[in-house]
Formats: sequence, structure tokens, C-alpha cells
Amino acid sequence: MQPNDARILRGSAIVAGPVGVVATALSALAAGEKGLVGGLVAVAVVALFFAVGSWALMRLTQDRPQVAMAAGMLVYAVQILLIGVFIVVFSGTSIFNGRAFGLTLLVTALAWVGGQIKQSLTSRMLYVDPEPSVPSVPERSVPERSVPERSAPERAQEADAADAVDTIITTGSRDAT
Repeated sequence: MQPNDARILRGSAIVAGPVGVVATALSALAAGEKGLVGGLVAVAVVALFFAVGSWALMRLTQDRPQVAMAAGMLVYAVQILLIGVFIVVFSGTSIFNGRAFGLTLLVTALAWVGGQIKQSLTSRMLYVDPEPSVPSVPERSVPERSVPERSAPERAQEADAADAVDTIITTGSRDAT
């Protein structure tokens, strides 16, 4: 797990935790013992589904960060689908209050997503890998060529050519007057 992923997960839980506790307490006040159970089940469902979803997203994007957006959309859709299946399966139960469960689940899930958004926007994430994933290739050393010593007439001819170029540049003419 990368440090920024852990920060996002922790930030989501820090925001969703108190919201879930308050929603569960309000459910207990409004619907009694069954409201308390409904609120606790809702908080557990949100914590489980969204924590597993965050873990799955981290695993999917660990080696392939270019698929982060598609993977995020897929994970979020699967989370919502599974929560919907859970609601349908337990819609007729008498173990807990369905309305307390649904409202607690809704506000806790929204708080979790809000915590993810807030933490993602405020965290400083590196856009480049500080350690290269591919080891760098050492530069090949080019053997130095030995340049033969030039004779005096060759050096004089080179100097005359350089003087001619200087004359052309300074006067704009080939005539050296």
C-alpha cells in the first residue's frame, strides 16, 4: 500500500466514523433497539464494502496507474451494486429497522465518499516515481581518438581561413581592403 493510499483510506474512515456513530445514535433514539441494530449493521456494511473497494482499487492501480479512472468507476459501481443486493436481500427482515438501516447507510456512505474526495484533493501526491522502475543504463564511454599533430603549414592555412571568416563577418565583404 502506498502512503497516499493509506492517507486516503484513513481520511475516509475519520470522516465516516463520527457520521456513522451519530446516525446510529439517532436511529436508536428514533426506532429503539431495532434502530440501533440497523444503524450498526449499516455502519459495518459501509466500512466493509468501502474498505474492500479501496483495497481493490489500490491493487488494480498498483502496477498500472493509467487505469485508475476506469478502475475507480468499476469499483464504485460494484460497491453500489453489492450494497443494493444487500438491501434487497435484507428488505423484509425483522432483525433491524429497515428505515434506520437505509438512512444510516446513506449518510455514512456519503460521508465516506466525501472523505475520499477531501483527502484526495488535499493530499500531495507525486506525479512521477521518485525511484525509477527501470534501472538506468550506464552511459557507454567513448574511447578518445588520438588526433595527429598538424604540421606548421596546415596550422597557418587554418589561421588564414579563420581570419578570412572574421573579415567577412565584420565587413560584410570578401574583399580584404
